[in-house]
Amino acid sequence: MAKSHAKSYVVGVGMTRFEKPGARDWSYGDMAVEAGSQALADAGISYADVEQVPVGHCLQPSTAGQRAVYGLGLTGVPVYNVNNNCATGATALMMARQLVAGGISDCVLALGFEQMRKGALGGGASGGDLAASPVARHYGVMAAGHGFAASPPAAQIFGNAAREHMDRHGTTEAQLAAVAAKNHRHSALNPRAQFQDVYSIAEILADKTIHAPLTRLQCSPTSDGAAAAVVVSERFAAERGLRARAVEIAAQTMTTDTGASFDSGSCVDVVGRPMSRAAALAVYESSGLGIEDVDVLELHDCFSINELLTYEALGMCPDGASGKLVESGATTYGGRWVVNPSGGLISKGHPLGATGLAQTAELVWQLRGEAGPRQVPGAGVGLAHNIGLGGAAVVTLFRKT
Repeated sequence: MAKSHAKSYVVGVGMTRFEKPGARDWSYGDMAVEAGSQALADAGISYADVEQVPVGHCLQPSTAGQRAVYGLGLTGVPVYNVNNNCATGATALMMARQLVAGGISDCVLALGFEQMRKGALGGGASGGDLAASPVARHYGVMAAGHGFAASPPAAQIFGNAAREHMDRHGTTEAQLAAVAAKNHRHSALNPRAQFQDVYSIAEILADKTIHAPLTRLQCSPTSDGAAAAVVVSERFAAERGLRARAVEIAAQTMTTDTGASFDSGSCVDVVGRPMSRAAALAVYESSGLGIEDVDVLELHDCFSINELLTYEALGMCPDGASGKLVESGATTYGGRWVVNPSGGLISKGHPLGATGLAQTAELVWQLRGEAGPRQVPGAGVGLAHNIGLGGAAVVTLFRKT
């Protein structure tokens, strides 16, 4: 049974441009201050108003959160360093919401950043001890069904999920590429996106293969960048005159792996569809809203196949029908939903600790009507989905007030 909590609102968001690693001369502290300062200015408050700060990062030193927020002010408030793989940003947001909804704090800043190296992310499969990897069980399932290739481990496990989906449901390579084509097209309207080039399905299919059927343009890049959100109580919003700009966090849930992730021996399940489905059902029940009420979504398209799997997990279509859904145009402008208007991870970029908060920023702009040329007309409800192998899935419903 869902527990009742006080309402919580996002009243300020900020985000740097996401950059190719090394493209800009900045430290993770610089990018965190840039995003955090934007969020505070957007809310019209100062860092002195902030009572607690969960900070998400995966690849920086253990207390990088303190190093980063000290650039915003030395107020002595609690700072939490959060790491939940690729779901880190949404986990920091969830901590902020829980602190506010539980009545512990009235104003919390959630911050996420990452400074990454060029090249594909490792996964404990190459040049290291796979048995010691946090995702050893996940890769073990993959290896039992597909073997272990020389391609990057993350691309390999999602690529094998794509192969299974194609074998079971007749999903085509062109349908997978249609996800990437849509998201690259959307990112052309986002000045904060790492990539702003438009590609045809044919160009995406012709690009370098990373792990068949996935080509490079269907894979999210490594990125540098930061994003932030100010989460406040209803009382704080009212006292500071922020209700007009406030976006309600209508519901939010995190799930982790259960036996369903591993028992089937399927990469489709290992990469998180059961977690995502459970989280979605929980937020629908908690909020009284359903996927039919949602207008705009930011989904974790780390690889094109994961956007298709997430359509199914969220109830946007039956299992196996996601390829036809994207092919129909239902998930872009003029369709039933607009998915990843920011460009998604594939084109906007994927600095691990910042991704979930960048999704939040995009949805807040959309629900306020501040998204400029990529604005979804009449957007009133937004859904964010942020997932990390190992594993965690966070689904958040935002509602225009």
